[in-house]
Amino acid sequence: MITCFIRYEIDPFKTEAFDAYARNWGQAIPRCGADLIGYYAPQEGSSTTAYGVYNIESLAAYEAYRARLRDDPLGRENYEFARKEQFIRREDRLFLRLASTPHAALVKP
Repeated sequence: MITCFIRYEIDPFKTEAFDAYARNWGQAIPRCGADLIGYYAPQEGSSTTAYGVYNIESLAAYEAYRARLRDDPLGRENYEFARKEQFIRREDRLFLRLASTPHAALVKP
């Protein structure tokens, strides 16, 4: 299993557009085969940094997933929405593997 971290630099005056974009991926990404952890928009601190995070089985599975996402009606619509509205200034992808397992049980104070 690998995790894809997408770091976005967004227009700070178009965070509502990014939120709509994130909600659309919340539907399309799981439907196309990736385990979406979530999209995260600025709340405090930087007003230009946002993230998308999801798990996928392998880089080969990622390539197949990306093809399904490009063919998905909502996926195509969302790509076009981002292109038209230009709220994303930069997008970087990083693939990582989880190295800290097994985790201890959560202790609540």
